Amino acid sequence: MIDNNSAPYGVFLLRAALGVMWISHALMKYFVFTVGGFAGYLGSVGFPSGLAGPIILIELIGGTLILLGVYARHVALLLIPVMAAAASVHVPNGWVFSATGGGWEYPAFLIVASFALWLIGDGAYALRSRPLLFVGRPATA
Repeated sequence: MIDNNSAPYGVFLLRAALGVMWISHALMKYFVFTVGGFAGYLGSVGFPSGLAGPIILIELIGGTLILLGVYARHVALLLIPVMAAAASVHVPNGWVFSATGGGWEYPAFLIVASFALWLIGDGAYALRSRPLLFVGRPATA
């Protein structure tokens, strides 16, 4: 059973943590790996290296929108394909993300958490939560 009194605040904590994780993931690519380094990595695993900048921007902007609660549930859903592509690269490295080449535990968790946020809604303190998709469905906290 869901506690309707505390659930919106639990969703807020999930949303805030998820937003921060997406932002940190983008900033790691920008500051640690650099755009050029990330582009080289993408090319080495078979993706177009020109996607480096757009991926970093998508993760940074998406994470910020999730953190602020601006259509967070829809943004979370839209970010899943980005992380699914990342997970596909890490699957051969095993489960643990600290494994050589990075495992798939972290990308898998971001996918599941993003999908969960999409299912349950924006939670408390969302700046904008009216649905963009599924017109006619009422927004939920």
